[in-house]
Amino acid sequence: MTSERTTFSLAGAGSVLIGFTAACIAIGALIGWAMGNLGYGLAVGALVGIPVGVASTVIKYRNA
Repeated sequence: MTSERTTFSLAGAGSVLIGFTAACIAIGALIGWAMGNLGYGLAVGALVGIPVGVASTVIKYRNA
């Protein structure tokens, strides 16, 4: 019987990290733009996005 474990891939881990970080930056930019200051939105999105990206990568590849 084969197990359904996720295999670790550096390219896959990098894409998860970049994807979640970029999504948070984009959402922060939209919120900042709506509030009248795009720069602050980008900064807050990056500050939130980096830990979210790292956490999502760790959760996905925890047991790999």
